[in-house]
Amino acid sequence: MTDPWVALAADVNPGARIGELYRAHEVFTSVGRLETPVRSVVGQSWRRSARARVSPDGAAAVELCADELGPYRDAHPLAPVMPMIRELMSAYAVDGEHLLAVCDAHGRLMWVEGHARARRRAERMNFVEGARWAESETGTNAPGTALAVDRPVQVFAAEHFLRPVQQWTCAAAPLHDPHTGRVLGAVDITGGNGLAHPHSLAFVQAVARAAESQLALVAPRSAGGSAQLSTLGREEALLVLDGRKIRLSRRHSEILVTLALHPEGLAGDELLMEVYEDESVPPVTMRAELARLRRLLGPELLRSRPYRFGAQVDTDFDTVARRLESGAVAAALGAYAGPLLPRSQAPAVVRLRRRIAGQLRAALIARGDPGLLADWAYSPWGTEDLPVWRALAAAAPAERRAALLARARALDAEQRA
Repeated sequence: MTDPWVALAADVNPGARIGELYRAHEVFTSVGRLETPVRSVVGQSWRRSARARVSPDGAAAVELCADELGPYRDAHPLAPVMPMIRELMSAYAVDGEHLLAVCDAHGRLMWVEGHARARRRAERMNFVEGARWAESETGTNAPGTALAVDRPVQVFAAEHFLRPVQQWTCAAAPLHDPHTGRVLGAVDITGGNGLAHPHSLAFVQAVARAAESQLALVAPRSAGGSAQLSTLGREEALLVLDGRKIRLSRRHSEILVTLALHPEGLAGDELLMEVYEDESVPPVTMRAELARLRRLLGPELLRSRPYRFGAQVDTDFDTVARRLESGAVAAALGAYAGPLLPRSQAPAVVRLRRRIAGQLRAALIARGDPGLLADWAYSPWGTEDLPVWRALAAAAPAERRAALLARARALDAEQRA
């Protein structure tokens, strides 16, 4: 097969492959060994599913009830492009007895539409609006795995990790914010084994690209000389300024974060202390960095005496803070793409990074919502967060509690060693 992301090559018999996959799935779930017919993308996903302690006989949990679902999806960034997605996919879904689905960045299904008979069948495995199909919760599946690897993917029959889902085939592609590149969710087509064809993967990828293009039109960049600074989950910040995407060096990222924290401005020596962890760095070093940064951004954005922004700069960490202050914990978590400039040792950045993560973690633990806690615990930055794992074990349904408690105890032992 030339494309590892396509489930079946043109010359492969679907029936024979299904039998091979069932046997490979049984071997993996019983002894943990991967058999040859399993594609690398699927094998890697199975391993992640096993590490997340997903049960092959489990089911998706419905996390958003009807009263919560409507307001949540109405406020979601993908809501404005849902009519276009529906227009592109509905006829294909209905005619082929398929389903179209759109999920958020955490794998929660916000829209599930399509053929009535297919919807009734899908309800039996909780492929319904409000259910969470993240890979860390439901194992290998197209929308969840597309989010996990951030690229279009196709999942065929027994490639699904959950046995109740192995009667289905699906293809999904991630959807991104056209301005910042942040993953907003995924679009999915789910149906019978006829979808195990390169065309279905190309189709959802084309729909995702069209949706991103439409999103750029219906949600344009802020006007009036403002700029957007994205720093969460990034080694180096991304600044969107007057239609330009500027990828900053780590030091320039640290300077902009520090200035965003001090809208009144900072003198050169004050900025030096906030940005450089080494107190022996001479002031001329900071002046040289600021001169380079000014040439890059222009004097209208970066002012001097004191150093400050000359226009409004919207930051992703301010978005998280505002949502937390208003009590919108789920929305705050949705805006949190990861630790702020995670490798930076700049004093101002370190303090802010710890404060944002600490406040969000405390809010999640206080809320006690198992879905939100799982979003954090299974994220790259939450895998060793013992307080969150303990809170998740306490809040989770009884059937999952033993596995979560075991994970928390293992973490505790590792951290004490």
